[in-house]
Amino acid sequence: MAGKVYLVGAGPGDARLITVKGLQCLEKGDVVVYDRLANPSLLRNMKPGAEKVYVGKLPDRHTMKQEEINQLLVDLALTGKTVVRLKGGDPTIFGRVGEEAELLRKHGIPYEIVPGITAAISVPAYAGIPVTHRDMASSLSIITGHESPEKLDKSINWEKVTNATGTLIFMMGVAKIGYISRQLITYGRSPDTPVALVRWGTRAEQETLTGTLEDIERKVQQANFQPPAVIVVGDVVTQREHLKWAETLPLFGTRVLVTRARSQASELAAQIEDLGGEPYEFPVIDIRLPEDEEQIAHADAALSRLETYDWVFFTSVNGVEYFFRRLEKLGQDVRSLHRARIAAVGPATKEALRARGIAAEELPGQYQAEGMFEAYGAEMHAGQQVLLPRGDLGRNWLPEVLREKGLSVTDAVMYETVPAGEEDDELLKLIEEGGIHVVTFTSSSTVKNLVAALKGMGHADPVQALSGAAIACIGPLTAQTARDLGFNVDMVAEESTINSLVQSLCDWRASNRD
Repeated sequence: MAGKVYLVGAGPGDARLITVKGLQCLEKGDVVVYDRLANPSLLRNMKPGAEKVYVGKLPDRHTMKQEEINQLLVDLALTGKTVVRLKGGDPTIFGRVGEEAELLRKHGIPYEIVPGITAAISVPAYAGIPVTHRDMASSLSIITGHESPEKLDKSINWEKVTNATGTLIFMMGVAKIGYISRQLITYGRSPDTPVALVRWGTRAEQETLTGTLEDIERKVQQANFQPPAVIVVGDVVTQREHLKWAETLPLFGTRVLVTRARSQASELAAQIEDLGGEPYEFPVIDIRLPEDEEQIAHADAALSRLETYDWVFFTSVNGVEYFFRRLEKLGQDVRSLHRARIAAVGPATKEALRARGIAAEELPGQYQAEGMFEAYGAEMHAGQQVLLPRGDLGRNWLPEVLREKGLSVTDAVMYETVPAGEEDDELLKLIEEGGIHVVTFTSSSTVKNLVAALKGMGHADPVQALSGAAIACIGPLTAQTARDLGFNVDMVAEESTINSLVQSLCDWRASNRD
C-alpha cells in the first residue's frame, strides 16, 4: 500500500515561521526531502529514526534535477512511507509543486499541499517593507526573475507587468537585476523608482541593499551582493527607513550554537530568538537518572534518612528535579527535611525549589561551591549532617572542605551527564561556511563533549574549526575548561545564570556592530 506525501511550505527561513500544520507533518514523516531554502534546524523536529534526503539546488549546480525529485517522491511513497517534501517559502509560488503533485496523482499516491508563508511577502516585512500601503501601493505582482533574459521576455509581458501594480516582487533575480531594471525603465517606470534587495531574509544572514532602478545594478556589483534574495520595486521601499525592526534587535544577524541538553535548551534558545538572534540547537549532553546500581542504592539510602540532615545544598536545577523524582519513586515525604537549612546555588535553582513549595536560602555572590562555603561556613559545625544531591560530574571541592571542617557529608548522585551522541551534517556545513557566530557553553561538560562530538563527526581540530566564532561561557569554571582545551573565550557571564549569559551576548554584539 502506498504511503502519503505532504508537500509542505517551510516558510522563508526563520524556523518559527513554519505553519502549525507544516510542523505537524514534519513530526510524523518517515522521510523528509528538503532543499537549501528550508531552515536546517527544522529537521530537529523529525521523529526519531526518520530519514532525510537533501535535494537542494545551488546557483551553479543542481544536486538533483526536478524530474528526479518528482520520481523520488513517488518511489518513496510506493514503499509505504509517509513522505514530507519540505520546500522553502510557499510550495505553490515558483516551487514547482504542480509538477510533483501531478506525478503523484498519476501514480495514485495520496498527497496534501500544505501552504507556507511566502518569502515574497515575509522577507520584505523583515526588512521593514510592507508590500502594500494605503498611500503608495494597493496591489502587487510576484514575478520570477531566475531565468535568462530570453526566457524572461517570453514569460513576462513587460509592457503590461511594469505598471500593472504598485509593487513588483521579483523572486530569485539578483543575477538579472540589471536587465530587469532596464526593462522596467524602458516600459515606463521612472529611473528614480525605489528598489530593495533582501538577501536571506528572516535568517541570521539577512542583508538589505537599496537603490533605484537607475543605480541598483551598480550597487549590487559594488557590494558583490549574492543570491538568494527577494527584489522589491516600488514606493513602498521608502517605508524601510521608518519601519525596519529586525535589524534593531540586539542579537540581529547572530547565529548562536546552543550546546545545552535538549531538556534545558529551550529557555536559552527562546531568549536568543526574542532578541533577534537565531539559535542553532546541538545538544552535546543528555541528563538522565543514574544507571549504576551502586550509585542508585547510595542515593536511596541517603534519601531514606532526610530527618537527620542539618544542611541540604542544591547546586543546580537538575539536582532539584532529579531529587524530587527520586523522592516520588521512593514514596518519601519532603517534610522529613524539617530540621535542615536548605540552600540553593543561584536564582534558577532557588526558583526550582520554590515551585515545589520550598523557600530555600539563595547563595549570594558567585553561584558556585566556593561561594556557598563563604556564605555559610561560619555557621557550620563539626558533627553536623550535610546532604549534597547533585550530578555525577560535580566537583569534589565542597564535600572535601566540609569534611575537613568536621561535618558528615552525604554526596548523593541524583543524575548523570552523558554525551548526547548525535550527528548533524547541517552543523558541519554551517561551521565550514562560517555560519556559526557564537558558541555558548553552560558547563564544563558541554565544552568537552562538543569537542568530542565534532571529532566524532570528522573534525580533526574542532577548536580551529570554530576559531571564527565567539565563545560565551556561563561562568569562570566553564571558561577555564574552554581555555584549557584551546578556545579563546570572548565573554563570561557576570552571574552564572542564563539571563546573565544572554546579557553578555547582547553586550558583545553591541560592541561588535559595524
